[in-house]
Amino acid sequence: MNIGTLLTKAANTFPDNLATAHGPRQSSYARFNARTNQLANAMTSLGVVRGDNVAILMYNRPEMLEAMFACFKAGCGAVPINFRLHPQECAFIIDHSGAKTVIISSEFENAINSIKGQIPQVDEVIMVGPVESAEQTIYESMLTCHTDQFADVDVDVDDVAWLFYTSGTTGQPKGAMLTHRNLLAMTMNFYADMSCDFGPDDATLHAAPLSHGSGLYALPNVGKAAAHIFLEGTSFEPEAVFQAIETHGVTNMFAAPTMIMRLVDSPSVDRFDHTSLSAVSYGGGPMLVEDLTRAMEKLGPCLVQLYGQGESPMTITYLPHRDHVCDGDDDQMKRLASAGIPRTDVEVRIHDQDGNEVAAGEMGEVVTRSDLVMKGYWRDPEATAQTLRNGWLHTGDMGYLDDRGYLFLMDRSKDMIISGGENIYPREIEEVIIQHPAVAEVAVIGVPDSEWGEAIKAVVALAPGRQVTEAELLEFCQNHIARYKKPKSVDFIAELPKNNYGKIVKNELREKYWQGRTRRVI
Repeated sequence: MNIGTLLTKAANTFPDNLATAHGPRQSSYARFNARTNQLANAMTSLGVVRGDNVAILMYNRPEMLEAMFACFKAGCGAVPINFRLHPQECAFIIDHSGAKTVIISSEFENAINSIKGQIPQVDEVIMVGPVESAEQTIYESMLTCHTDQFADVDVDVDDVAWLFYTSGTTGQPKGAMLTHRNLLAMTMNFYADMSCDFGPDDATLHAAPLSHGSGLYALPNVGKAAAHIFLEGTSFEPEAVFQAIETHGVTNMFAAPTMIMRLVDSPSVDRFDHTSLSAVSYGGGPMLVEDLTRAMEKLGPCLVQLYGQGESPMTITYLPHRDHVCDGDDDQMKRLASAGIPRTDVEVRIHDQDGNEVAAGEMGEVVTRSDLVMKGYWRDPEATAQTLRNGWLHTGDMGYLDDRGYLFLMDRSKDMIISGGENIYPREIEEVIIQHPAVAEVAVIGVPDSEWGEAIKAVVALAPGRQVTEAELLEFCQNHIARYKKPKSVDFIAELPKNNYGKIVKNELREKYWQGRTRRVI
């Protein structure tokens, strides 16, 4: 089934349901579907055909959902780009995906213009105007020029529907090919695990980027004709979040642990009614038990933890409502530090370095198998072969399963840093810092941070006779990579520790920062 048909069916059955609300702008499911069909027809008229990829770069707004579903309906691969990325990183994704059409909001016009020389294959940039003048934009003109009737393309279930770009250990992002089969399995799994009695009276709040978790979980919300609520601002402001929850009776949302704690620590948590929340799905990084307990006390019985990757979208294990308890026995309290149990229709095992399954309690690599696992990496057969082996997705995360099947994540074999729910690979940052003439060696590691879970730290050895300050290196990084990937701090040492093969031993660097902590990355 074409995953875009979720919208077609929802609009047919619940045409008058509220589909989107963005400040004073509201749209029914009938209008949401009609506009999406008009955009699909407009793209077709521009020469976009089944199998093409279309890049989408916007802040969260209803038009981004229209663009994504227009791609699905037309049999194209949607390529949502994280709006926090540096223009150079956006250029790589657009070029690598082969997208000839890019749909952007006006805030990114200058960024796209600055990289035009790096994306020569792009022949159409469709721009959505400012929210306050949405009815007078070129985007709107394109829609009105085309019919609101569109026959959803008859796709193969293994056609790419979403090209999900993640950071790469080689310094470049990788595009996980998520098929219509993958996204439908994710949607059905959401109904099974994440939210009970979910239906057309529900409402989801998109407070996290649509290019990632919030966008993926938009699909099951569309499938049930639930309302999609968008914040008017472009940043995460707890008061605005709580106000939206109270105003629209929001029932579900996705948030990174950092967002959860900002809500919990905000005075607004006691000033607004948030009792409508039934499923706040959090993931993208670990959450300390102490913080989780405070969140349960403040937000009530609505928290559901998920563990997944872009390669198995949002769906490997989960810690359900029933396991979020503040006064349980020792085993229950211990499991608050876990990533939960395997999701419905998902297999999870722990393998040793030879690919053999290990016993309960033994550490190894987390591997998973299900209809949710990606088709592979776009234009990267080597990475695909490395990650998909013997029918299993090798996550690169290290952990163990206890005797009741709860997964405990203890390490990340790929050195990935998770800060504020964003996956960050040190190699990308190291390749930038090493370009500075004063730097001889650098290692980037994650260190404990009470707000972000992990903060990015660069440990640097200087070239003989050269000097550079922390501030100068941080500014150097800012000119080359996205702001959220910039290190928060720099430590200078005489020489980085190495093993007998000359490889930098990051475990030794991390030890001084993580020692004494019950949940750590070493």
